[in-house]
Amino acid sequence: MAAETIAFTERTRQFFAKEYNLLILAALTGVLAGAASTLFRGMIDFFENVFSPSGILGGVPESAVPWLMPLMPMLGGLIIGCGWKWLPRMMEENGIYKVTEAMALRDGKVPRSTIVMCATASSITIGSGGSAGRVAPTVQICAAIGSLVGQLFRMSTNRLRVFVGCGAAAGIAASFNAPLAGVIFSMEIILGEYAIHSFSPIVIASVLGTVTGRALHGNELTFQTPVHEVVTPWEIFFYLILGVLCGLAAQLFISTYFKVQKLFDDKKNIPVILKPALGGLLVGLLAIALPQVRGNGFDILEQALNGELIWYLTLILIFGKTLATGTTLGSGGIGGIFSPSLFVGAMTGATFGFAVHGLLPEWTATSETYALVGMGATASAVVQGPLTAILILFEMTNDYTIILPSMVCCIVAAYTSRRFSKHSLYVQALLNKGIDLNQGRLVSVLRTIYVRDVMSKEAVIFQEDTPFKEVVERVAQVRDLHYPMLNAEGKLTGILAFSDIREAVLNHDGTVDKDTLTAKDLATPDPVTLVPHNNLNEAIEKFTGLDVDQIPVVGVSDPNQILGMLNRADVEAVYNREKLIQNMES
Repeated sequence: MAAETIAFTERTRQFFAKEYNLLILAALTGVLAGAASTLFRGMIDFFENVFSPSGILGGVPESAVPWLMPLMPMLGGLIIGCGWKWLPRMMEENGIYKVTEAMALRDGKVPRSTIVMCATASSITIGSGGSAGRVAPTVQICAAIGSLVGQLFRMSTNRLRVFVGCGAAAGIAASFNAPLAGVIFSMEIILGEYAIHSFSPIVIASVLGTVTGRALHGNELTFQTPVHEVVTPWEIFFYLILGVLCGLAAQLFISTYFKVQKLFDDKKNIPVILKPALGGLLVGLLAIALPQVRGNGFDILEQALNGELIWYLTLILIFGKTLATGTTLGSGGIGGIFSPSLFVGAMTGATFGFAVHGLLPEWTATSETYALVGMGATASAVVQGPLTAILILFEMTNDYTIILPSMVCCIVAAYTSRRFSKHSLYVQALLNKGIDLNQGRLVSVLRTIYVRDVMSKEAVIFQEDTPFKEVVERVAQVRDLHYPMLNAEGKLTGILAFSDIREAVLNHDGTVDKDTLTAKDLATPDPVTLVPHNNLNEAIEKFTGLDVDQIPVVGVSDPNQILGMLNRADVEAVYNREKLIQNMES
């Protein structure tokens, strides 16, 4: 019976491995992701009701409710803190950057526990009033579903990554009723490439995700906004200025996020269970003065997009939402940064729109138009995904007239932000943890191979008092370019380089007395060394930094004991071999 089951599974895998049958699984992924996205929105609504005056505070006197509402984010944070205390490994898997990490370093294998943990923790954080978004959790939940589908049918590494992209695209599409934006988001942010072999299944998944979302939640635009227009051709210059401002706002958003996160990480004296609660309390206190910073903020966004906010409130909310989001997520709350970045961008655009329309009413559109464009521009700069932002603006509003200023503003904002930081918030979060996506899985592989596996135990060694003539004779008989130097006790004291020896040989001006010259006179003291348990990624970093071809390998307990030499060519050979294997698997 077991053999029959294995045979059936293998036949099923082979069936779906064919290119045209792959679209069937992509469609299935789209349906599952669309349903999960809708269910997650329902969970947020549920917890918003739980933490509302009619929920936990239902039996409290009405006069006390305004004073207790600011404590709701703290209560939600305390629940999240319990997760960090007793389920830390599962909690650490939250965030879009964890999906990109899984794509680069774990062959697209997103932990299936993410589906439940991310949905629960995020909905509690947002529902209790924490300043966070639902986009990142939606992407992560749906990416995990795509990964699970791919693993069930034992897809290759390359196709498993495509299925992660299918889930992410379907999640975005269902969440915003935006199939095009879902496709581009997946390829621009998650996959990081536009490849024809992945385009077709991702499109199918996005379409089915949108259809499922519409069937379960209704076919409505995310935001109901008035019709926008570019008043005069000259107005495009104001959008250029807005792009710069949105790029600066994005940089403020990113730097605040990481600074607050570091501040909480450095507070070792605060128990981990209390950090999210403290962050929630601070957000709750801020919400007393600025209740608009609570939660997802989409209702306030729509007010800004319809010109229902006053200019000084939009100005204050730029900084208020930035601080509230940084505090919520930096203290350990779970949620996304995409929706808050849309919020900050809308307030930046609205504030700028109030100013320019007040000065030049006949030349410029009203503040709500600038709010809409600024919304996409700031998000574009934060995630470094301008094409995604442009399309999501169009699909959320169904207003094509806004495309031209959106294109200009999003590109300028993204480039302005890159003047301060070359990476998106997602990539920077990984870099802060020591993970470089530019080298991706190869770095992961090289970290599992050690110097002891590649080093040469043979080395051309010189004593400090070796005469120059003997040094030249021995060097002429070997291919090595660097040579350890030992003292009378056999301890490593320096390294001779072929280039230095050659320079001494070619010296014809008499400044070098070759008869009295010794190895010690030519050697570089205190050489940089490696130990056997260093990995090859660490070795590559040293080779690159020193620009040398060989590095001595010494003992761990005795750093002056020479064990051998590590050759750069050998490390590069391992790198090229692993790169070839990776390409063959793709």
